[in-house]
Amino acid sequence: MQKNYGNVQGIKASQIKRLQELYEQNQPADRFITPEFAQALATISQQIHHPICCYINRRGQIIRIAVGTPNQTQIPPEELPRRSAERLSGIRCVATQFKSESPDEAALIAMMRQRLDALVILTAIDGEVKEAFLTYLFPDSESPWVISPPLSLDDITEQEFDELVHEWEREIVDAGDGIFLSQEIVSDQDRVLLVGVQTEDVSVQRFEDGLAELVRLVESAGGIVLDTMRQKRDRPHPQTVVGKGKIAEITLLAQKVRANLIVFDRDISASQARNLEQEIGIRVVDRTEVILDIFAQRARTQEGKLQVELAQLEYMLSRLRGRGQEMSRLGAGIGTRGPGETKLETERRTIQRRINQLQQEVNQLQAHRARIRQQRQQQEIPVLALVGYTNAGKSTLLNVLTNAEVFTADKLFATLDPTTRKVVITEPETHERRSILLTDTVGFIHELPPPLMDAFRATLEEVVEADAMIHVVDLSHPAWESHIASVLEILEEMPEIPEKSLIAFNKIDKVDSETWARVQQDYPEAVFISATQHLGLETLKMRSLQLIDEPMKTIAVPQNSY
Repeated sequence: MQKNYGNVQGIKASQIKRLQELYEQNQPADRFITPEFAQALATISQQIHHPICCYINRRGQIIRIAVGTPNQTQIPPEELPRRSAERLSGIRCVATQFKSESPDEAALIAMMRQRLDALVILTAIDGEVKEAFLTYLFPDSESPWVISPPLSLDDITEQEFDELVHEWEREIVDAGDGIFLSQEIVSDQDRVLLVGVQTEDVSVQRFEDGLAELVRLVESAGGIVLDTMRQKRDRPHPQTVVGKGKIAEITLLAQKVRANLIVFDRDISASQARNLEQEIGIRVVDRTEVILDIFAQRARTQEGKLQVELAQLEYMLSRLRGRGQEMSRLGAGIGTRGPGETKLETERRTIQRRINQLQQEVNQLQAHRARIRQQRQQQEIPVLALVGYTNAGKSTLLNVLTNAEVFTADKLFATLDPTTRKVVITEPETHERRSILLTDTVGFIHELPPPLMDAFRATLEEVVEADAMIHVVDLSHPAWESHIASVLEILEEMPEIPEKSLIAFNKIDKVDSETWARVQQDYPEAVFISATQHLGLETLKMRSLQLIDEPMKTIAVPQNSY
């Protein structure tokens, strides 16, 4: 017996039987539909008070009868007979509706997502087909479909479907380059559409800075940002983050620019991601997932890989929990008990065991680093921790001062693993040679994901145990004041930080004189350097010695600076 798809709840058994009998009425291969079959669809649709979608292959076989709209009854990509982005799927859809109006955008996007041969909408009023609309895909990124004017039932049933569909498909093939991109197509690079949601608690400047940073994050992860969509809301939609109308806009733009990944500028829940993917038909991730992906790519040492795996698993475990209580059969009450455990619970157990193992290894790593720090303390060599926003130039500064060979690049989170090197500084008056240990730490970022904070606690302890901090700031970045605030917020979350610190404004060779003058006035105790151009480095060395030798209060940030 053939299956009826869609929302069949509340439909009588006799009506379900009539729907199943529709499977037996094959249609001519050279026509969209017969008048008799169109009338049968209209009659049943009127009786059950729901629209019906009938999916037909090119041999005229009815492969799916579904209750609902074209958007609600889409065929999963893996079940479509053709997956090439340069060809139509070989399936046409005939759907009923109860109002005399052109197909809505949701139906048209569903047609495009499935690359249907055609979408025929029958207007059923009082159980009769009053008119029909014929829509089909057209290889134009700005207007990717054609909608006919209202047609009579005779007009639609007399159209020569086979000739028309071959003509439409030739136009698509001639346009080339897979103009209707399927989500099943895998690209060497992620083609990304960004989505930003500005809530009332976020300023316009902070919102735009966050989107600009997300572009850098995606590029650092190896993706290509194609376009950005924005929506202003009082608060995110609980089910889909953005509203229904914006989802339709995102879907259409994603198809136009041929994106295969949607990235949101905020954390989204597992259920929100799932709902969005069902609506848009493309994979959806959030900012945290992008950052975790970058960390996974950058981790080079065994301890770096260990901490990244821990962060990813902790994040994954929270997403599994978000997949819904209905996926679990273990619980209390009738209907929740059952033999064994579900696949979800097995995954949870496996991940939790691995997390526990990794937590133990991170604890061992903490102990190992504590022993190394103790050895340094016995040598009585002071330690300075380089802290700052990602891509501020900390690793470059370490390389220049100590001749280290730490990897550097104009990318966010280019280095993850802490590196400690000795720098020898000669005091100008006494000519005494003094040794200081400089430690390069992982870069910070606005709203650093909690799983990373927890997983990288062994690395961040290098800051806690240092004698003093040098806060490196990229002064050439337009959001440098926001970066300072973000770093201070993260430092405040740590159990303890050195009381002595110094701000070093880097990349001054890329800063205009007006900005430089203002910053010098606001931060009179700061040091101004360019690590790449070797500017101000001697001053930084002397100030570092003073920082170690003399008690110095942490430099406060002016209240009006961010």
